[in-house]
Amino acid sequence: MSDTNAPPDANGLRLIRFFQLNGRRMTLAARKLGVTGRSLVIGIPFAWLLLFFVVPFVIVLKISFATQIIGIPPYTDLMDWSGGGWWPTFNIDTYNYEFLLSDSLYTVAYLTSLKIAVVSTFLCLLVAYPMAYGIARTSPRYRNIFLLLIILPFWTSFLLRVYSWMGILKYNGLLNNFLIWTGIISDPLPMLHNDFSVYLGIVYSYLPFMLLPLYANLERMDKSLLEAAADLGASKTRAFFTVTVPLSIPGVIAGSLLVFIPAVGEFVIPSLLGGTSTLMIGRVLWDEFFQNTAWPVASAVAIVMLLILVVPIMVFQRFQMRED
Repeated sequence: MSDTNAPPDANGLRLIRFFQLNGRRMTLAARKLGVTGRSLVIGIPFAWLLLFFVVPFVIVLKISFATQIIGIPPYTDLMDWSGGGWWPTFNIDTYNYEFLLSDSLYTVAYLTSLKIAVVSTFLCLLVAYPMAYGIARTSPRYRNIFLLLIILPFWTSFLLRVYSWMGILKYNGLLNNFLIWTGIISDPLPMLHNDFSVYLGIVYSYLPFMLLPLYANLERMDKSLLEAAADLGASKTRAFFTVTVPLSIPGVIAGSLLVFIPAVGEFVIPSLLGGTSTLMIGRVLWDEFFQNTAWPVASAVAIVMLLILVVPIMVFQRFQMRED
């Protein structure tokens, strides 16, 4: 049995000195380059954003100004070999963006996406607020159980959860059969492939994104303010609307933006649960890329959608900084 407290042998000492010497050399080289531990820690996420956000965005922006051709890839080259080197071929031509404005299909898709996102966000708020308020006011023993039940659906595939709603809402599905069995209805109701199923799918899928920020805000709220309102003669209802609701506005805004931003570009839910009349910009983007192979037009659609979402993203960042 070896003694773990025994000093290292000669080879071990050489290895330790080797790592110490190289570590000092690397530290001195980093200092000469002006790289510190703080800048390295900050630089890693910035490098990640540069590589996986800025670079793809620049590529999509360039493709949006390209011209569609028959070939692989189906647009004009990004770089051109001339004068003994590679040069960017960035043609400032707004034809693709003018095409978006001239064709009412894209305008309708954008407006429909915004309408569905706004209504879905409002419905999520109506459902999530009383749930978050109830969880925040329950005993700490049961809060984690309720939060676990809310997060539990995320342990399964998003696609499978949307497919399960197809089985529930279809003409001879579980819900229609149950309503007929109970005698509430005599004929099946059209609950699939319409706006109702799209709203239901978005509210079901994005409800935790609304509920969790609301719960975090309501749970941190100072309960003594409600006691002070009661001492001043305010009823529970009045104290709720004059104290709780105003103080929960940051949580409402954060949850609303977390639902609204992804709902605008939603593709899976309107494709599976929506009908032909449910035209959202995510479906248009898919069709342009993979069916029409019109990559320049699709890139222009994506850039315009990003510009539409810049404002709510900036508002979300502002409230996140205020919360911190």
